[in-house]
Amino acid sequence: MKIDVITIFPGLFEPFVRESILGAAVSSGRVQIGVHDLRDFTSDKHHVVDDAPYGGGPGMVMKPEPLVAAIEAIAGPKGPGRTARVVLLTPQGRRLEQRHLAELACESALVLVCGRYEGVDQRVVDLAVDEEISIGDYVLSGGEVPSMVLIEGVTRLLPGVLGNPDSAKTESFQAGRLEGPQYTRPATFRDRAVPQILLSGDHGAVDRWRAERAEEATRARRPDLCDDPGPARSGPDRKGDRRADHSEREASGDSDVPTAPGETT
Repeated sequence: MKIDVITIFPGLFEPFVRESILGAAVSSGRVQIGVHDLRDFTSDKHHVVDDAPYGGGPGMVMKPEPLVAAIEAIAGPKGPGRTARVVLLTPQGRRLEQRHLAELACESALVLVCGRYEGVDQRVVDLAVDEEISIGDYVLSGGEVPSMVLIEGVTRLLPGVLGNPDSAKTESFQAGRLEGPQYTRPATFRDRAVPQILLSGDHGAVDRWRAERAEEATRARRPDLCDDPGPARSGPDRKGDRRADHSEREASGDSDVPTAPGETT
């Protein structure tokens, strides 16, 4: 997959794309990330990307000329011949959910447009944007952090990015439920013991216990999910690849998480 980002703060992305699971995915070539400075697409000597809003009001609005120029240079004009899906990160957009990430992970290329100030000129949306996405009902200073959320959420669903082929199936929201509690060594910590069933070696019983705890957690914390069937799948299934998951240690090649007594690797 190719993901391009249009922003006035490209430096924010330099450490983000180098570290952790995303950094490993970039290094392995499973995802390509390009970051583009919006000011490179201006035509005036001062590289202006914003102006005062028509009708008055506080703040500034991002100008249409550089944004449309940047989008069309990367993805082409809006229409069936476009080479990438163009997404504007904005509080006015569709709220991002796990099933939406799975849909986006099926795209071959994405262009993420990071808004700033009071927003972008509506003509940018009308002429050049395919979809508007919000990461929640709150306001940040710009679309850079939301775009990072989307990039990481999509990338970890791509084939081969994650390591354990089963763990993605049990993550929160994958089956319309929250994930239940997790434990690791030591078996007892400050007089709190790991549930005995997890040490039994009976994988069927462990699976049932985890399903029950997930149901309990969902009903207690997110009852709105209980009537939600959840996404049909966790992401794209290209050429038979199964979705995989791993921790950051696995991504860096340092997978030494201990196995509880009674379990096998």
